[in-house]
Amino acid sequence: MAGVNKNIVILISGSGSNMAAIVETSVTQRWQDRFGARVVAVISNKAGAQGLAWAGEQGIATRALDHTRFGSREAFDAALMAEIDRHEPALVVLAGFMRILTPGFVQHYEGRLVNIHPSLLPAFTGLKTHQRAIDMGCRVAGATVHRVTSELDHGEILDQAVVPVVPGDTAETLAARVLTQEHLIYPRALERLLAA
Repeated sequence: MAGVNKNIVILISGSGSNMAAIVETSVTQRWQDRFGARVVAVISNKAGAQGLAWAGEQGIATRALDHTRFGSREAFDAALMAEIDRHEPALVVLAGFMRILTPGFVQHYEGRLVNIHPSLLPAFTGLKTHQRAIDMGCRVAGATVHRVTSELDHGEILDQAVVPVVPGDTAETLAARVLTQEHLIYPRALERLLAA
């Protein structure tokens, strides 16, 4: 689709390491030239999110919307949608965005909303995935890139990475090894979507 801009908006809540991996890959793999795609905005629900400063240094538009200033989840999501839609996104990418989104938000971006989850879905949806994998005696853990649906941590699986659980692992050591794989599979999955 020559001439069509595929804008990407990334939502974060913290350091934005997956966001940074996506931005860096988009540059080194020339997404703008190959797909007309670029990361145009990074939005956080926390003004102090470290990833906002990094994104700003890369010349990417940033915005913080403090969810605690809204009277309801629906009100926050409506304001977030308005901010996202200013950028006419082809993809809305959740990269450590620690908010459960309303069904109306998910429906608004149906087919364009992507997330990464630190487990091999469908195992261990929700939080504390690494500790739960260790507690269950899993020999492998990992991460999953998936399309977002109104059901938490469900939706079409786009990519996965398997990471061994080794003797003596803690949730922190396992999380660190899984994160290195997240930084590989998330950009790869997005590139496939852009190329489709």
